[in-house]
Amino acid sequence: MENFLGPDFLLRNDVGRNLYENYAKDMPIIDFHCHLNPQQIYENKRFQDLTEIWLGGDHYKWRLMRANGVDEDLITGDAEPYDKFLAWAKTMPMTIGNPLYHWSHLELKRYFGIDTLLDEATAPGIWNKANRLLQGEGFGARDFILKSNVEVVCTTDDPTDTLAYHQKIQADESFPAKVVPAFRPDKALEITRETFLPWVRQLGEVLGHEIRDYDDLLGGLTARAKFFHEVGCRVSDHALDTVPYASATLEDVSKVFAKALRGASISPLEEEQYKTYTLIFLGKLYARLGWVMQYHMNAYRNNNTRGFARLGPDTGYDAINDKSLAVPLQKLLDALAQGDDLPRTILYSLNPADFIVLATLMGSFQGDGIPGKLQLGAAWWFNDTKVGMQEQMRILAETGLLSRFVGMLTDSRSFMSYTRHDYFRRLLCGTIGQWVEQGEAPDDSNLLGNLVRGISYQNAREYFRFS
Repeated sequence: MENFLGPDFLLRNDVGRNLYENYAKDMPIIDFHCHLNPQQIYENKRFQDLTEIWLGGDHYKWRLMRANGVDEDLITGDAEPYDKFLAWAKTMPMTIGNPLYHWSHLELKRYFGIDTLLDEATAPGIWNKANRLLQGEGFGARDFILKSNVEVVCTTDDPTDTLAYHQKIQADESFPAKVVPAFRPDKALEITRETFLPWVRQLGEVLGHEIRDYDDLLGGLTARAKFFHEVGCRVSDHALDTVPYASATLEDVSKVFAKALRGASISPLEEEQYKTYTLIFLGKLYARLGWVMQYHMNAYRNNNTRGFARLGPDTGYDAINDKSLAVPLQKLLDALAQGDDLPRTILYSLNPADFIVLATLMGSFQGDGIPGKLQLGAAWWFNDTKVGMQEQMRILAETGLLSRFVGMLTDSRSFMSYTRHDYFRRLLCGTIGQWVEQGEAPDDSNLLGNLVRGISYQNAREYFRFS
C-alpha cells in the first residue's frame, strides 16, 4: 500500500496537490444531508465491533456482497459478526474499480491507522486491531464526528419527530459540532400508501388534536416546520422518485384528502393533484422560513419484491429511474417563482443523464441577488463515484458557476463515511489541476484556492445560514 491511497491519491500534478494541501484538506465539513441517528450522537454510541459500525445498515456493501455470491445470512442475517466481516473481506479484492474499494480502505486508514489491504488473509489482523481500538477511548459516535472536523450535521427527520435528542445535544456545551434536524415530510405526500393514514393519526397525536381535513393537515405541517425551525432546522428534503405536476384548487385537493381519510380509492390524477398542491404549499412555507429546499429525484426503489418483503426499504434493492422530469419540475419551480416564493433549492437526480437537464433548467430560475440560489446537487448515491463526481462538476462548470457549488454531503448512516468528503475534495483539486495543466485555467493559487475553499466549505456555510 506504499503508493495506494498515498498523499497524492487522485492528485496528479503540483497544482492539484497545492490546492488540496493548502486550501481543501483542513476545511471543516458541513454535512447538510445524512441519515445519522441523533440518539446515537447524544449517547456517544460505542460500537461492539467493526461489523456493527462498518457493515450494519450499509446497503452499498450489501449489494456487492450479493453480487459476489455471499449468502444473505452473512449479509443481513443472524450469522456471527466476524463471519459477516470475513465475507466482506473476501469480497473486497473483487471490488477494484468500484468506489467502495477506495472508501473502505480510506476508512480503515483514516480512523484506525490500518494501511493493510483487506482480504481473506489479512482479515483476522484487521479485525483484531480495529476492535481493540473501538473498545478504547476516542471511538464513540461523537468522536468520529469530531475527528472528521465536522462543523454541522443535518439529520433527516419526519415532521412527527419530537427532536428530543437534538435538543439534548444542543444543550450539551461539551460537544462543539452543531447537530440540527432536516424536515422530511415524505409520508405526508404519499397519500396512496398504506402508511399514510397511520402517519396522519400520528401527526394528530403530536399536535394534540385530530386531523379532520386538509386544512388541519396544512396547519399541522406548518406548526411542525416552525417547531423544527426553533430547534435549528434550516433545510427540508423530499424524495421525489417521480416528479408530480397536476393543477388543482384547494377545494379539489381537500376532496381528495377527505376521500383518503375515508379509506376510499385515490386515482392517479388525484394523487398527482394532491402532491402538487402540497409541494407548492410547502415550498412557499420554506421560503417564508428562509430554508433551503432539496429534491432528490429519479430513484427506482424496492425493485426486488421478495427482498423488500424480507428486509424492508433501504436494503440494497434500489436502482436508477429514467422518468422524464424536465416538464413537471419546471412547472413546480415556476409555480413557486411566479409568486416570488421559490426558496433556495438543491436539485439532485439519481439518473446522471438528468444532470444537464437540471443544470440548464435551474439556470432559468437563478437570481434574486442570491449567489447560486439554485444548485445542481452533488453526485448522489450510484453517482458518487470518481467519474460521477467529475461529470457533475464538469456539467455545472460548463453551464453555470462551479465556483458557487455548495459541495459534498455523505447521505450516509455511517459515522465513518466522512472520508467521502476527502475523496470529493481530492477529485475537485485534481480536476482543477488538470485544467491548469491543459492551459484551460490560469495557474493562480489565490484565484483557484479561493474557489476550492468555497466549494469545500465556505459556500455551504453562507448558503445554509445555520449559525
